[in-house]
Amino acid sequence: MSADDQKRRAGEAAALHVEPGMVVGLGTGSTAAWFVKALAARDLAGLRCVPTSEATADLARELGLTLSTLEDTPRIDLTVDGADEIGPGLALIKGGGAALLREKLVWEASSRCIVIADAAKVVPVLGAFPLPIEVVAFGHKTTGNRIADVLIDHDISQPARLRQAERGVVRTDGGNVIYDARCLAIHDPARLADDLKLITGVVEHGLFLDLADEAIVGTDDNGVERLLP
Repeated sequence: MSADDQKRRAGEAAALHVEPGMVVGLGTGSTAAWFVKALAARDLAGLRCVPTSEATADLARELGLTLSTLEDTPRIDLTVDGADEIGPGLALIKGGGAALLREKLVWEASSRCIVIADAAKVVPVLGAFPLPIEVVAFGHKTTGNRIADVLIDHDISQPARLRQAERGVVRTDGGNVIYDARCLAIHDPARLADDLKLITGVVEHGLFLDLADEAIVGTDDNGVERLLP
């Protein structure tokens, strides 16, 4: 079974946790898109959705879901989102889709959070996937140097690289830029998370710790596997 099939299974399974009248946070990325599609197919009365990116908002609007904002609905019943890595205790790396700040704001406003993924995203140690760090665009090269110093203190020798695409520097929906840190292995995620947030110019990082209540992982054998912290 392909990774995309596993993502679809996870998204469809997570959609079954949504009840009529809920306020639901919609994640960003290819796995979250499967959840959005499955949710729209259920046609739940009174459902309101808070998207974490403009791309997700466009998809949800196209599928006929009712959208809200974090300002209008500051308390969210359930958020479902993908992850780039799922480590021990459901520690996560997120932000491959450059929506980590909005995602974390929605996650932290949620009573419950479910992460969905294909089986390859479950890892014994976080860090093989580059850690995204969202940075204010003004003076970002100086901030990048400070990030490099913190990484060295965590035995991560490679400096974080500014994310670029064919059209140039990647910008988030909030106008910030992304630095990706190739950590290889993050041995103390909590300390690294704290140290990165102390850097002036760092808006947010992709370490999502103690936020996921459950993981639903698509598998070849059993359809989906449920993981708890």
